[in-house]
Amino acid sequence: MTAVDALMLEAKQAIMEEHHHRFQTLRQEGRWGEALQQVHVTLSCATDLLNESLRVLNDSLDGRNGRPDEPTTPPATGHQ
Repeated sequence: MTAVDALMLEAKQAIMEEHHHRFQTLRQEGRWGEALQQVHVTLSCATDLLNESLRVLNDSLDGRNGRPDEPTTPPATGHQ
């Protein structure tokens, strides 16, 4: 995992936590309509965080660490 990956995951985690906090506040205040809207945003942030985490994990497992996809076999040149 690169430093950029770590920073991105930390930022997405912080954003998700802030949205979750907003949801909790709205729920405690009994503002159910707004809370339901906020839970949608919170879940969207959680999905984004999980997808980014999976990307970083896959990159780490592939040994690429964020580099673009590289072919596993050289491309055919047409010469035999």
